[in-house]
Amino acid sequence: MHPCTDTYPRTRGARRGTYSIVARDPETGAMAVGVQTHWFNVGGLVPWGEAGVGVVATQANVDVSYGPRALDLLRGGASAEDALARLTAEDAHAGVRQVAVLDARGGRAAHTGTGCMAHAGHALGDDHAAQANMMASDAVWGAMSRGFAASTATLPRRILDALDAGEAAGGDVRGRQSAALLVVPAAGERWSRIVDLRVEDHPEPLAELRRLVGLHDAYVYAGEGDRLVGEGDHAAAAAEYVRAYELAPDSLELRFWAGLALVGSGDEDRGLEHLRAVIAAHGGWAELLSRLTPGDAPAAARAREALGIADASPSAG
Repeated sequence: MHPCTDTYPRTRGARRGTYSIVARDPETGAMAVGVQTHWFNVGGLVPWGEAGVGVVATQANVDVSYGPRALDLLRGGASAEDALARLTAEDAHAGVRQVAVLDARGGRAAHTGTGCMAHAGHALGDDHAAQANMMASDAVWGAMSRGFAASTATLPRRILDALDAGEAAGGDVRGRQSAALLVVPAAGERWSRIVDLRVEDHPEPLAELRRLVGLHDAYVYAGEGDRLVGEGDHAAAAAEYVRAYELAPDSLELRFWAGLALVGSGDEDRGLEHLRAVIAAHGGWAELLSRLTPGDAPAAARAREALGIADASPSAG
């Protein structure tokens, strides 16, 4: 197996050029890892995180075990600095690793082995650490740190701003291919995620990742709409569905539910316009509309009547 794809590499092998940032929002306690590289599937290798515990970025000559092992140490009470020091001390190949660890208290530590391919280095700042190897210039990690510190956006977008700053400073000497963003909450189950997005292979992975963050935000509103439907608050649900569609107007899924919500809220003409457009794009939406019960969507019956679609819902039988 190629040493850079081995789960536990024991030889130096070829290096990946990667830049990443680990960070924490001091107001919410959420923690994040963002990364870009010219290598396929970086999200399956570099970012690790656990709610209420910490986040890790393991790169250069990757040993993915640094991720779960560092989280185990943090969960046991170790600081980011202590966890990283222990892992590198136990690693005979620490000289070709680059790793950053951030704990739930905001402690952060980074290691750039002397054998990492230039340009390589890291920068520590308030609630974050930025690191990079095999870069086009030695300005990348400092630019990332400054970009994160200067951003006033939400944590996911601050991470994206930092990565964009790294790219503007030169980025990976080979170009770009994949990117990933992981955000975990200040508390929750081990599997809890706020954002977990990957771009596996794309000519502009950071632009695509930013698009996906926007779509993710839209689906958060749609999810809230679903929750409100379950509670029987259809008026409030309608507002959430419409807000979701407005954030992602190219999504047929979100446009469909927004259309139904508008029909139900009294804006029938606009709602039916959306539904017709969605059905014209893909006929399966008409079939779905025929199956919806009043519990699924109170406006479904009125929408079917207006659009001339037969009722195939269970309640019709």
